[in-house]
Amino acid sequence: MKIRAYAKVNLALDVISEREDGYHELQMVMAPITLHDLILIQPLPTREIILTSNSKVIPTDERNIMYKVAQRLMEDFSLDQGVRMHIYKHIPSQAGLAGGSADGAAVLKAMNSLFHLGLSLDQLAGIGSTIGADIPFCIYNRTAKVRGIGEKLEFIDNSFNPYVLLVKPYKGVSTKKSFESLDMNSAIHPDIDQMIAGIQTDDYKEVIASLGNTLEAPSAVFVKDILTIKEEMLKIGFDGALMSGSGSCVFGLTQNEEVLKKGLDYFKGKYFFVRSTHIYHQK
Repeated sequence: MKIRAYAKVNLALDVISEREDGYHELQMVMAPITLHDLILIQPLPTREIILTSNSKVIPTDERNIMYKVAQRLMEDFSLDQGVRMHIYKHIPSQAGLAGGSADGAAVLKAMNSLFHLGLSLDQLAGIGSTIGADIPFCIYNRTAKVRGIGEKLEFIDNSFNPYVLLVKPYKGVSTKKSFESLDMNSAIHPDIDQMIAGIQTDDYKEVIASLGNTLEAPSAVFVKDILTIKEEMLKIGFDGALMSGSGSCVFGLTQNEEVLKKGLDYFKGKYFFVRSTHIYHQK
């Protein structure tokens, strides 16, 4: 079985407060994009998990979120079979694009189908939320307002589809470090409701004006290229640019194909990862 694991970008990310459990209360507007990993998965007659990859960077044991998801389903549903998985990685790590969570969500959906578990998307999201904060969003792959630590979703119907350019420097940012260095006294808080209104009314200028990410400033302390890439994108002619998630990938938005091509030509070879993509809309 083949399944695609779609990445995401945060059009807006607001850190509201720190919770008693050590996590942070968030409000975000997240959109799936067409950039994806490809996973090949098949059942095994024996109760084991075999994970391989085209990437030498990611772990292929119980440290991998795909492995954790497969293990959880095997335990929870007393499966007497295992799975063999091979992943072709295209989503970079420590980029703020939910690469790991997308992979975990894809494995949940694939195993649900392969082993006839009969779980709904809501049930899969519930299981996924205990393994990775972004997994529930990646289960649905729909633009949404996301609250809590990522488990509360309100879907936004839209036709928003600008050209999206992704640029990631070689150095990544760990989510833990980004949150630890966040100063809530000086934090920037984007207007989430304004962003949602812009998307719902197909007001592109309003969307651009509402771009914002509370974690951008603390992440840029660790990777200064984040702000440099943003500045370069805007100089080239992109209407807006923002770091996604906790970084370090920056995305630029434009409705002009020539600006997209200019950006691709400028950034390719200059930074570690450069890719054009679109907002993903389910058919």
